[in-house]
Amino acid sequence: MQRLWILCFVLILGGGPGFSQQPATSSPASSAKVYNLRKPSRDGTGKIYQGREIAQVMGHLGASWLERPEREQEERTDLLLKALQLKPTDVVADIGAGTGYFTFLMAPKLSKGKVLAVDIQPEMITYLTEGKAKHKVSNVEPVLGTESNPKLMASSIDIAILIDAYHEFSYPREMMEHITSALKPGGRVVLVEYRAEDPSVPIKELHKLSVAQATKEMKAAGLKLLKNDDRLPQQHIMFFGK
Repeated sequence: MQRLWILCFVLILGGGPGFSQQPATSSPASSAKVYNLRKPSRDGTGKIYQGREIAQVMGHLGASWLERPEREQEERTDLLLKALQLKPTDVVADIGAGTGYFTFLMAPKLSKGKVLAVDIQPEMITYLTEGKAKHKVSNVEPVLGTESNPKLMASSIDIAILIDAYHEFSYPREMMEHITSALKPGGRVVLVEYRAEDPSVPIKELHKLSVAQATKEMKAAGLKLLKNDDRLPQQHIMFFGK
C-alpha cells in the first residue's frame, strides 16, 4: 500500500523514472502533420501521437524518487542490466538519464566504451556531473538535449536505452528519428516501459505502453521489434533495430 501511494504521488507530479522534460516552448515545423490536440485528460497533455495521448512529464523535483533505495528490488534493475548484454566497447546513450541511476550501473560494464547520459533539464545535467565524481567514473558524458533532439552524432551509438521515458516525450517522432540516425550499423533501441497489457501493474494508464503500440510508433521512425523480454516484474524490455 505504501508503494502505491508513492507511485501515485510521483505520477501526479508528472511521471515515473523517465525523461525529465519541460513544457513545450516551440514546435518543430512538421509537428502539425504528426500530432493532434484535444482536451487533456487528468494525467495527459492532450497531445495525440499514433492514437496515444502523451503523458505528463516529471521534473527535477522528483529526483529523490529516482534514487529511492527500494528501486532495485521493485524494478529489478539488476535483471535489466543482464538483459542488455553489454559489451565492454559499447557506446550507450541513456536517453532521459535523470539523476543517472542506471547510467552509473552501466558505466562499469563499459571498460572501453562509455555512456552518453542525455537529459534536457540543466538540473539533471548537474546531478550527472556530480555523480561522475561520486562514482569515480570517467566514461560518462552528460549531454544536454532538447525536447525534439537528443544531440547525438550520426552513427555514434551501439545502444539507446529509454527507461520509462518514451511515453513522456513531447516530440516522439522527431526524437526517435534522431536516435535512429545515431545508431551504428546493428545498433539497438531498448524501450523499458510498464506493461499496458497488465491491469495489475499499479501505474496510471498513460504511463504504461503496450508492445503493440510501441511497435507501431517505432515503425514510424524506421525501427522494427527484434525481441520483447518480460523478465522484469512489471515492465517490458523491448529491443528494436533498423
